Amino acid sequence: MKRYLAAFAVTTALVAPACAADSYTTDSEFTAPVFEITHLGFTTQHGRFNKTSGKIMIDFAAKTGSVDFTVYTESLDMGWGAWAKHLTSEGLFNVKKFPTMTFKSDKLIFDGNKVVAAEGQFTMIGVTKPLKVTVNGFQCGSNPVSKKPMCAGDITATLKRSDFGLTKYIPAVSDEVKISVPVEAYKNGAL
Repeated sequence: MKRYLAAFAVTTALVAPACAADSYTTDSEFTAPVFEITHLGFTTQHGRFNKTSGKIMIDFAAKTGSVDFTVYTESLDMGWGAWAKHLTSEGLFNVKKFPTMTFKSDKLIFDGNKVVAAEGQFTMIGVTKPLKVTVNGFQCGSNPVSKKPMCAGDITATLKRSDFGLTKYIPAVSDEVKISVPVEAYKNGAL
């Protein structure tokens, strides 16, 4: 009987970690949100945020997980200092009052072992609304340079800035905003 109990304990010890959620931390150097808007109906302008942080939990066996992602608004980069300064001012991103934007999700959507979407709450300039993001090219593996285990994918979403109260210059600057975020996240506690 003791032999069966010992075998059960060893089996449980080996299986339990495989069923538990794995935690990942985003690599801020390779996780920079890019957005695009139309300007005066003539061109599509692009901007990006250079500073982010995030934690991701994924339980592949249970097909569940969560995301807690933060964008630091003062890191807005429009490629032209005067324009970035204008967009971070009061009436627009107002970074002094709202230094962060966040996306929090406790619903990852899977197709097999691949995460294909997430549903959560997006907060911008103090207003929180539901947002569904699409995950393209999701994959996990070993980084060929650092050899650390990681998961990555390209996140896309479209929102209306007016839903968050950011209405200045509509329609000269489009209400619709397309967002793209390349996400690279390393497994915590590995190597």
